[in-house]
Amino acid sequence: MHLSKLLTGILMTLAAAIVTVYFYPHTEADSLNYEQGRPWNYAKLIAPFDIEIYPDSLTSKRLRDSLDAHYEPLFSFNESTVDSIIAALPPGPESTRNLISAKLRAFYRRGVVDNNIRHDITSGKLPAIRVPDDKEHNVLNTMSTEALLSPLEIYRDLDATIGDSIGRRYLSSARLESVLVPNVTLNTEENKKVYNSFLAQLEGARGVIQQGQTIIDKGMIITPQDYVNLQTYEHKLATFHTKQTRHEFMVWIGQFLYVAILFVCLLIYVWNYCPSMMQTRRSILFMLLSIVVPFLLCVGLDKCITGGIYLVPVAIVPILVLVFFDTRTAIYLSLVLTLIAAGITSYPLEFIFLQFCATIGAVTSLRELRNRAQLLRTSLVVAVCYIASYTALELLMNGSFSGFSWRTVGFLSISAALTSVTYVMMFLVERVFGFVSVVTLVELADINNPLLKKLSDDCPGTFNHSMAVSNLASDAAQYIGANVQLVRAGALYHDIGKMRNPAFFTENQHGVNPHDTLSPEQSAKIIIAHVTDGLKMAARSGLPSVIMDFISQHHGQGLAKYFYYTECNRNPDSTVDPAPYTYPGPDPQSKETSVLMMADAVEAASRSLKEHTPEAIKELVNKIIDGQIADGRHNQSTLEFKDVQPIKQAFIKRLATIYHSRISYPAAPARQPAENSESAGADSNADTQ
Repeated sequence: MHLSKLLTGILMTLAAAIVTVYFYPHTEADSLNYEQGRPWNYAKLIAPFDIEIYPDSLTSKRLRDSLDAHYEPLFSFNESTVDSIIAALPPGPESTRNLISAKLRAFYRRGVVDNNIRHDITSGKLPAIRVPDDKEHNVLNTMSTEALLSPLEIYRDLDATIGDSIGRRYLSSARLESVLVPNVTLNTEENKKVYNSFLAQLEGARGVIQQGQTIIDKGMIITPQDYVNLQTYEHKLATFHTKQTRHEFMVWIGQFLYVAILFVCLLIYVWNYCPSMMQTRRSILFMLLSIVVPFLLCVGLDKCITGGIYLVPVAIVPILVLVFFDTRTAIYLSLVLTLIAAGITSYPLEFIFLQFCATIGAVTSLRELRNRAQLLRTSLVVAVCYIASYTALELLMNGSFSGFSWRTVGFLSISAALTSVTYVMMFLVERVFGFVSVVTLVELADINNPLLKKLSDDCPGTFNHSMAVSNLASDAAQYIGANVQLVRAGALYHDIGKMRNPAFFTENQHGVNPHDTLSPEQSAKIIIAHVTDGLKMAARSGLPSVIMDFISQHHGQGLAKYFYYTECNRNPDSTVDPAPYTYPGPDPQSKETSVLMMADAVEAASRSLKEHTPEAIKELVNKIIDGQIADGRHNQSTLEFKDVQPIKQAFIKRLATIYHSRISYPAAPARQPAENSESAGADSNADTQ
């Protein structure tokens, strides 16, 4: 692997680490992650200073409700209000006016409130109020509200008392309904001050956790009171520390080192065990985005929703990596993502365990994706893994189901269900990064594919050759651990360029060879053109680039030897330029394309063998493959020397099966018993050795 590719990988990884740390929650070094009702996962917490004990939320609500139920609001009693009302009465009959005045004074001595307050009194919500003392205004006296009246009640009483027509006309002209106003009114400003004063007393400190005492012990369930104590501790800690002692910069350094170490471990793994990921920038980018994007989703959902991190379908990542690379890389990359995301959770150990179980379940149930139905099964397996591991954790930490959260189970179930959208994600990854999934390869290898159907119709000999090469190459790929599905699909399409001039290729000829009328150079040009023609057809049909690699590399930069040697033999005294007889290449760049080159040459040559004995087949395979290696055709490939012998063995075994010899049948006797002739004929036809 070139140094430039390694340097590119390092720079891209560094950028990913910086982005990740930038979005990491940047809290003070002493901040803690905890939730009410869950175990305290840290060591025993000792108070470094005195901490006031304030009531928890439930206690505060109970005290507030009690205060609201028994609180006597503060009112003002204005005795002079009635004088202004009487003075506003119009002239009229003296007796009626005096009667109304006397009654008004009596009513207002009892107290008059507005209609809304009177409704609260009659409904029992306001049994008593407090008013300033007549002599000492700083003293508040409790006053029963039973005797208080509303202006409406006063008017009704006067209307019922005055029965004569003159008095009623006077009462009507006085328009008392608009004149009567309350003289007992709520003192809003003072009432708010007094209410808040009582509330502050109720919600004030109820004790002190002295310095050196335990705030909470490891493993204890965080009660509402513990939660308030911890918040008080953190608040005092934040105010106690100065800007110089918060160590915020050191927190940044620690986070960067944590993330960078994980990314470096991933880079080392990929360099040693999955070098195909380091071959192109797009592969490196895919690897890094598979970590950064889910991490950002974790950060966003965790901020917006309590426990929202469990909604993120982290299991999609190992599935995608498994589809496009391999199982081991899928598990390793998922582990790195889990460890990075665990840094933002309140319960890192719980998160790591849950995601680890889900990852193992996903990759185990999806060894090789071939259809969408498998993803539904995988979603179910992931859900079972989540719920089983969560239940195990609750029993481990609490010893009971007291802390079991159906909300968390619901979030995990949603996350598992979302893994079924991996099929859509596969499509996007294929389009964006140019990868090819196993599902796509299976679809391409379907012989009913329009391009293969056309090849079968126009060039049946080439199609049969491609099928035979596909079987040979697939066997060899399986022997050396190469991508079998990729080799099978690539082999089926490697000769599609022959459809332009099918009659010029021996497998499609029927007694007439058009090369007989052409010069060797012209023939070579036509033969070599099937590579470029095939690439054009593949591009028009939208075949993936990895399939097009098989078309361009299956002859590499080798010679069309038959025509080159023919020309050399015709001109023994001159040097023949090999350029017109050389395929455009390039030479194979991967194990898979190397296997195809070998299988293509071996399958074609095996047809010319006069005897297909095991010895002849072995000699042919060794000759062709050793010749390609000697010519340097596989120098640019990732094929290793140890792979060559297994490939040869796979070819020999497959060809020996195809061309196995049949036994010779003895001559039929001159006469056969009549009763046995039918059964003998049936046996003969059934024997197909």
